[in-house]
Amino acid sequence: MITEFKVDEKYTNDQIRFALNVENLGGIRPSVDASKNLNHLVILTAAEQYERNISENPYHDRIENNVLIYTAQGRTGDQEISGRNKRILEQYSAPIPFYGFSNEGRQTYTFLGLLELLRHFQEYQIDKKNVLRKVWVFEFYIHNEIPTIPIQNAKDIIAAIFKESRKIHEIDREEREVVLVEPSQEIDETANYEVEEIRSHLLQINPYRFESLVRDIVESNGFINVSVTPRSQDGGIDVNGYVADFNYFFSKTHVQFQVKRWRHSVGSVEINNFRGALHTTAKGVFVTTSHFTKAAIQEAEHSVKPCISVIDGFRFSKLIKESALNINKYL
Repeated sequence: MITEFKVDEKYTNDQIRFALNVENLGGIRPSVDASKNLNHLVILTAAEQYERNISENPYHDRIENNVLIYTAQGRTGDQEISGRNKRILEQYSAPIPFYGFSNEGRQTYTFLGLLELLRHFQEYQIDKKNVLRKVWVFEFYIHNEIPTIPIQNAKDIIAAIFKESRKIHEIDREEREVVLVEPSQEIDETANYEVEEIRSHLLQINPYRFESLVRDIVESNGFINVSVTPRSQDGGIDVNGYVADFNYFFSKTHVQFQVKRWRHSVGSVEINNFRGALHTTAKGVFVTTSHFTKAAIQEAEHSVKPCISVIDGFRFSKLIKESALNINKYL
């Protein structure tokens, strides 16, 4: 019988099932006591295989900067926070061990580490039937700094992790809350689909090719001398440009861009780091394929710090649609 799990080691489905007393099937597997209280929970993902599946499903689970982006259960139609999806939210109020495993195929899984729920939010996606739907997305921080997790000590370990991580990751109400553009408030349903289809393609683009796409969009919107910073020299700045002369109020203003082809949301820490990287005379624009937390937007609009403009995945996709740029050449 397995009594501990080691980060990066492989385990069979049966080993996980019997050691943690969970069901045999499903990506979310809770273990409960006689009173239906949650003892622990197992999250199974294929995130490590996403490069192989990204063209088939651009919304595939991913691991970015040690953050697992995990779409809730339910493959078609609008998703709801109910059943097993709802049990995930219990970790907000109690340090419950969440075990993360990556599917290696053939009923074999690699242990990623203990997972900490950072935030959850609802977004639009296009399902396999090409229907626009609402889904729930969970973001988990992967705690792999402890190489071995004895099952009997997991609750104490996660409690200690939470006590420290709340300080490091600044996980408060504003950092948990993600600010989303509601498509229906801006454009009709057909255009909603078109914009989300563009965003799904953006998620397939190589991150460095995505920087080139941003450069081209910036040029098409009236900037001159636009360039992508070489990878080894970017220092947190991905694209540079200058406002064209025909804009009399801001002519020749230097604008610097940070570009993130991410699925996980951008927090206040990333905004602060970007502000610190800006040239003293430059204005800043943060572009992402994902979303911004409430704390990130508050930080970007800080009353006594240089303002940062933020463009999320929906708005950026809308810019591409309006520019009629062919994004297939970047794939």
